[in-house]
Amino acid sequence: MAEARRRTFGPVVLLGLAAAGMAAVAGNRTWAEADAFLVPGLATGGGTTSGDVPLAGGLALVALAAWGVLLVTRGRVRRVVAVLALLVAVGMVVTGVVGWSSSVDALLGELAQRQAQDPTVRRTVWVWVYLAAAVLSALTSALAVRLVPSWPEMGNRYDAPGSAPEPHEETGLDLWRALDEGRDPTLPEEHRADP
Repeated sequence: MAEARRRTFGPVVLLGLAAAGMAAVAGNRTWAEADAFLVPGLATGGGTTSGDVPLAGGLALVALAAWGVLLVTRGRVRRVVAVLALLVAVGMVVTGVVGWSSSVDALLGELAQRQAQDPTVRRTVWVWVYLAAAVLSALTSALAVRLVPSWPEMGNRYDAPGSAPEPHEETGLDLWRALDEGRDPTLPEEHRADP
């Protein structure tokens, strides 16, 4: 069972990174567009204007960063980052649902202020891409929270210099223990035989 959970590390992390990356792209795109004739003198003649949801892209970038941190941390810190990724992903889903209607409403309000005549407002494909990516990000983050204790961790060799424990100098007591265990303490460490 533990081995099966360890094997989930790669697929879950890749799906989480892909979902957050896709959401970051979709969150920085236009979610609603309108074709409208604008009254001359108040704005440029006819044309297309758009509705954006800036919070969507920002949350997706935070989720992407959380997945990156999840790769290089260990223990409790890793679990906390997984929970943070889940909270951000839930926020992405809420932002996507609210942005689905608010981007159109904001665009219609802007067009009304500019006295647009017969505006045609439509949602772009990016709102749907963002919603799908946000839901996938929430699912993978929930899996990460559950499975992260059984996932493999990076070794200590990647830690910053100075964070490694000081080498232990052998004392007289350590030498006697080695003799009791049947090891020769006078040999270099690589040549010592374990009993």
